[in-house]
Amino acid sequence: MDRRKSIKTLLIGAAGTGVLVEACKQSDKKEVLNSATASVSADRMQEEKDYLTQLQAGAPFFTPQEMTVIALLSDIIIPKDSVSGSATEAKVPDFIEFIVKDMPEHQTPIRGGLRWLEMQSFKQFNQSFSDATEQQRIQLVDQIAYPDKAAPEMKQGVSFFNLMRDLVTTGFYTSEMGVKDLGYMGNVPNQWNGVPDDVLKQYGYAYSERELKECVSYDKTAG
Repeated sequence: MDRRKSIKTLLIGAAGTGVLVEACKQSDKKEVLNSATASVSADRMQEEKDYLTQLQAGAPFFTPQEMTVIALLSDIIIPKDSVSGSATEAKVPDFIEFIVKDMPEHQTPIRGGLRWLEMQSFKQFNQSFSDATEQQRIQLVDQIAYPDKAAPEMKQGVSFFNLMRDLVTTGFYTSEMGVKDLGYMGNVPNQWNGVPDDVLKQYGYAYSERELKECVSYDKTAG
C-alpha cells in the first residue's frame, strides 16, 4: 500500500481535518520547530515570545535513542517519494520534540509507546527497533498500524502508533515541504489585465491609447 497517498487522501477529506486538529490543538499559535525561531520575532505578544523562547532553550525531552526511533517511525509513516522529501527531511522529529514540551500530556503516551515498541522488537527479533532491519521494522509497524486488524495484545501499540501518525502528519503537512506536497497555493494575488474586449464592446467602451500603454497589459492571445 502507498502510505503517503493514503495519508494525503485522508487529509484532503473531512476526516483529515479532524486528524490535524486533534493532533495539534494549539498549532494555530505554534508552528513546527524548524520555523519556530523565525516566529518568535513575528507579530506576537511578548509573553508568547518569551514562552516560545523558553521551550526552545530548555533541555531535550527525548533521549538520542528515542529520537532515533521517532525518526525511523516518522519516515515509515511518510517516506520520501518523487514529489517530496521524507518526514525527517521536513524536521518532523524536531516538531514532535517541540510538541511534547508545549503539550506535556503527550509525553507519557509517547515515551511509554517507544518503550513498548522496543520491548516488542526484542521479543520478536531479539534486537532493538533501531537495530532491526527495515523489513522487520515494517513487519512490526504493520501489526499496530491497522486498528481493525490488530491483535488484542497489541492494543497499547495501536494507541501509540495512532498518536504518532497524527503528530507526524501534522508536523509534515504544516511544514513548507508538506504544504507544497499538498499543492496548496494559499492566497495568490490575481493579475488585472483589463476588461476583455468583448465586454468593452458590449457596453460601448474602449481603452484609450494612454490607458493601454500605461495601465493595461491585456494579453489578447491568452486563453
